[in-house]
Amino acid sequence: MTKPTIGFIGIGLMGAAMCNRLLDKGYGLTIVANRSRERVDALVSRGASEVKSAKDVALASDIVMLCVDTSASVESRMYGDDGVIAGLSQDKIVIDFGTSLPASTKKIGEAVSAANAVYLDCPIGRTPSHALEGMLNLMCSGDADAYACVEPVLKDLGENVFHLGALGTGHTVKLINNFFAQTVANGMAEAFAMADKSGVDRQKVYDVMAAGPLHSGMMDFVKAYAIDGDPNKLAFSIRNARKDVGYYTDMAESLGVESIMANGAKTALDKSIEAGRGDEFVPLQVDFFTEQFKTGDKG
Repeated sequence: MTKPTIGFIGIGLMGAAMCNRLLDKGYGLTIVANRSRERVDALVSRGASEVKSAKDVALASDIVMLCVDTSASVESRMYGDDGVIAGLSQDKIVIDFGTSLPASTKKIGEAVSAANAVYLDCPIGRTPSHALEGMLNLMCSGDADAYACVEPVLKDLGENVFHLGALGTGHTVKLINNFFAQTVANGMAEAFAMADKSGVDRQKVYDVMAAGPLHSGMMDFVKAYAIDGDPNKLAFSIRNARKDVGYYTDMAESLGVESIMANGAKTALDKSIEAGRGDEFVPLQVDFFTEQFKTGDKG
């Protein structure tokens, strides 16, 4: 069967890795530049076509994929004269791979439907290195028939591909996932810093914790930096982590409840950003907590 043509918007670390995987698998790929000329040029050198606007991406593609940082960024690329929706037509499918607010996702879905196309949300788990290998976790939701059409493409990108239900369910699950991830990551970062403060070797703390039910991939991502000096096992910025936790608490409020457990992670990430660490990767929260304990800040 002929492969569908793919349009991709959002050539960041994850987006570029996904695009390289799509090229490896033989898909025709159309992209639009945003910030990184280097990544765009590298993809064009491999056979991707570059166009000038999000509308042009949609015009050239059967499936339009977005992998951008916030709901506001998604909306800015979907709406307007040069937006994706302006280039849609019958049976085209748009997939948001980012971590977005479910309410925004549902609103965009209505506008896409009015253009006779279909909108799916499909947030991502795992890292850019997994994307290069086609080993992502993908949490898709939306119209079941549209999902069936894109499932082969998603399986070229992901090891574990889920269809979770109605539009917005994927983003809901992803926010719950990332809330838990950041609670664990910041808890582990503080644990290593507390070990330092107590005069206990970090490795010994890890060995004990990893031998029991606390052991997790997130623990190992933080350990990779705290003990092994490698921050890149979790290539996810503190600023983006704070955005996701904030989206989670916003979602909770929209449901009429208040999260108790998210507040610790949110406070730690806020303080880290205030200290100028927002563009660092999450495992470096170990250094943030270490500095906090040196100064004795109880705020």
